[in-house]
Amino acid sequence: MRILLLGGTTEASSLAEALAARDMDAVFSYAGRTAQPAAQRLPMRVGGFGGVAGLAAYIQAHSITHIVDATHPFAAQMSRNAIEASLACGVQLLALERKPWRAAQGDDWLHVPDIAGAVAALPDAPARVFLAIGKQTLAPFVAKPQHFYLLRLVDRPDALPLPNATAIIARGPFDVAGDTALLQAHAITHIVAKNAGGSGAEAKLTAARALGVQVILIDRPVLPPRQVAGSVAEVMAWLGHSAERGV
Repeated sequence: MRILLLGGTTEASSLAEALAARDMDAVFSYAGRTAQPAAQRLPMRVGGFGGVAGLAAYIQAHSITHIVDATHPFAAQMSRNAIEASLACGVQLLALERKPWRAAQGDDWLHVPDIAGAVAALPDAPARVFLAIGKQTLAPFVAKPQHFYLLRLVDRPDALPLPNATAIIARGPFDVAGDTALLQAHAITHIVAKNAGGSGAEAKLTAARALGVQVILIDRPVLPPRQVAGSVAEVMAWLGHSAERGV
């Protein structure tokens, strides 16, 4: 058995620890979106594969038998490529997927299907917006330049496409006290976030509930059918079951 772990999430790092602890043959793959990705106890590779064909070539060249897709829930293209490449190569694929966030009493959430929907949902009157969406999808918000935008990024950007924006450089997980102070300090009226789920970035939603800040929440992209696990324990059981079958 040789495992390709497509990482980039807290859950992926936890799975890497579990695999390393059992001395399992696995490689951890980062997309390379951040300048200094967190170190792992597994051998690491950083960068894209070159689409489905490139990923399939990697699978074959490195004798991969199992793929675990533990990428971010919004890394849709990578997940689609993994599904196609696994089918083409005849290897098993399991997604380690955290549950999406659900609104609680007191939440003011507006669900939108995509980034364009989030831009359209922002008011016409000037507002103070916390864009908690990373750096890859900022450009569409240029269509509403009247707003102040607060960004929280892992890496300091070379330039920001938004005319009135402040970037804070920080890496999660974040806590409620810190995010409450952040929203208050910048007088935030709206949050735009992707429904990534998990606990590492949930604090801003709890803070928004307490402060009465509206959250514009982008729904997850729809992916082709695939087998999904909700925990590291489930993934390890799947790998163990596969090993017992001699796959």
